[in-house]
Amino acid sequence: MIIILKNDASESHVEEVRQILNERQYGINEVRGVEKTIICAIGAPDADKPQVASQLEAIPGVERVMAILKPYKLVSREGHPDKSIIKVRDVEIGGDQLVVMAGPCTVETEEQLMKAAHAVKKAGAHILRGGAYKPSTSPYSFHGHGVEGLKILAKAREETGLPIITEVLDPRHMDEVCEYADMLQIGMRNMSNFQLLREVGRSKKPCMLKRGQAAKIEEWLQAAEYIASEGNFDIVLCERGIRTFETATRNTFDINAIPATQALTHLPIVADPAHGTGMWQFVPPIAKAAVAAGADSLMIEVHPEPWRALKDGGQSLTISDFTRLMQEIEPIAKAVGKHL
Repeated sequence: MIIILKNDASESHVEEVRQILNERQYGINEVRGVEKTIICAIGAPDADKPQVASQLEAIPGVERVMAILKPYKLVSREGHPDKSIIKVRDVEIGGDQLVVMAGPCTVETEEQLMKAAHAVKKAGAHILRGGAYKPSTSPYSFHGHGVEGLKILAKAREETGLPIITEVLDPRHMDEVCEYADMLQIGMRNMSNFQLLREVGRSKKPCMLKRGQAAKIEEWLQAAEYIASEGNFDIVLCERGIRTFETATRNTFDINAIPATQALTHLPIVADPAHGTGMWQFVPPIAKAAVAAGADSLMIEVHPEPWRALKDGGQSLTISDFTRLMQEIEPIAKAVGKHL
């Protein structure tokens, strides 16, 4: 249920609402906007709702009580009409700035990462991406350097000042990844790893949740709900393409998902055109389309020498291509009310 309080509601009215909800052992999430305070009651059985709503509406400071129809309560726009802004160190995702995350798919060597980090910083990127732990379809592929990769990422942050985002694959890695990362990435393969989602929720670290390769938007949002239900609301969603019958590209990037998801949730959305297409030639046009569609952020793979990359070289931009893309998206961002 959503309890909307009047503009002149006092703190005692808010406390009265809390007391009624606590007595029934419902979860409580408060959203304090500029004009309105909204309280979400989580876990209210359908049979209880009419009686509880009647009680709450009798409180002088309550304007109205509404049922939340969506299965995802905390990340729904119904309970949080204002868009969330997620802060990663000094970078804000979801506001007027188009945030660009850039860097190599995988941390291979210190020299490779440092070269990429300084280059993307110079081109205007805001967050450095790089995988220390890497999932792979094949057990024989390169799976990352683990803790050593995290240390290299931390050194790059120290030199460039860029916050770092890196993937966490396993609940057993949470402590070490959280020690180094500013933002956690949950990959496509782990969107339905509910134990990992809960651990990320308990960590309270900003996180980015990628859409599963065959996930409907509602399933994606319910995965985000797992994180929010553990008390972590610093979530951004990442559209990275879905698997369809089409074989001309690695995946099919779902432009529809950007405005459709923004209509359903208050969480910001990131576009990942590298995984969405699998081909570097298509990354710039899809990145531009995503900005025009209203994406809050882009995640771009950049490698100093993509032809030498241990993973995903075919979808990585060179430094010069990335620099050109940053210049080309600036007027598009401006046209939709954002800036770099």
